Amino acid sequence: MSSRTELLVAAGIFLMTSKGQLSDNELLKLTLAGSEEALSILYRRRQHNIYQFALQMSGSPAISEDVTQEVFMVLIRHGETFDETRGSLNSFMLGIARNLVRRRISREQFYVPLDNERDDLTIPDGYQRSRNLIEELARDETVELVRKAVLSLPARYREVVVLCDLQEMSYSEAASVLNCAVGTVRSRLHRARTLLWEKLRPAGEGSMTEAALRSARCVA
Repeated sequence: MSSRTELLVAAGIFLMTSKGQLSDNELLKLTLAGSEEALSILYRRRQHNIYQFALQMSGSPAISEDVTQEVFMVLIRHGETFDETRGSLNSFMLGIARNLVRRRISREQFYVPLDNERDDLTIPDGYQRSRNLIEELARDETVELVRKAVLSLPARYREVVVLCDLQEMSYSEAASVLNCAVGTVRSRLHRARTLLWEKLRPAGEGSMTEAALRSARCVA
């Protein structure tokens, strides 16, 4: 029996007794060694998160499904390039998804960015006291308006809102996905929130339930 076969047999036995306990990194190593079961576990664990990110970035279920599949294909082919010292595997996969989504949107010219991309935007005093952008906007907007407003942002602003406000990632995690400095994430998020505030705040009155707020974080 070859060493590769022995490794896969051992991996199969290990997976049978350790499902749900293996880290993403361990599953990736087993996947790259040829374990289909490890890949299946990793897919079930991470595919929803990748799909939601792609959906919130593109607004297209078709693009999101394609991107999700492509992310795992890239991982199988180039997973050895993952460096755990630079961030989590989840961030690495979202980084792949980000590049794929941008490529698809650029190719299909899906969305027209907001005209206003000034760098000197200021946040109103009332907003400075708000702890959560989406929660603040949700008081006066519908989930659909928030969804459309996020999709209308230029890509570099949309992605930080999706990562930090909708997926609730930390600045450092978002920076790992975007391959940029934490300061860049902070700066872009500040501008993105200002654009959303200016776009949505005057739009209407009313209220949104807590359930609708949770939907805003998951909606495409």
